[in-house]
Amino acid sequence: MSVWPAWEVQEHDSATSWFYVRLTFGDDAQVDVLAVVCELGVSIEDVRAQPPLSLDDLAVLADWIEEPLFEACGAPAAPSYEPGEAPARRARPPWPRGSEGRWLVAEEYRAAQEEGVDPVLAVMCATGRSRRTSLRLIAGARDAGFLTPRHARG
Repeated sequence: MSVWPAWEVQEHDSATSWFYVRLTFGDDAQVDVLAVVCELGVSIEDVRAQPPLSLDDLAVLADWIEEPLFEACGAPAAPSYEPGEAPARRARPPWPRGSEGRWLVAEEYRAAQEEGVDPVLAVMCATGRSRRTSLRLIAGARDAGFLTPRHARG
């Protein structure tokens, strides 16, 4: 298994890190993963596998890569749970929908611009969403009038 950093977002006292992970198997099968490591654990953003993974394999993929990911980023392993105690299923924080969510996206975007950091990464970190989804959220905030238009039309 190979693990290498993609990018990291620092916010206050915590960091969220994205890693590329490649699993190779003896039968020329390969799995490429974009994984997120934060204080809540590991979540998977994107998976590409050849041949495709079964649903059972996909369900345990995070377990396969969790320990090497925590080792790669120098973080302690995620908390273990007692039998019968269910861990949280979602690694991303809850995010409001509708107008409130678009307003908060605009706030994160503007704050990042003022601090001189990448506003898209700031929205990704705040929402726990992928880059593509974060760009859609930013476009929604623009459409709602919470952000200025990207290009002036004339």
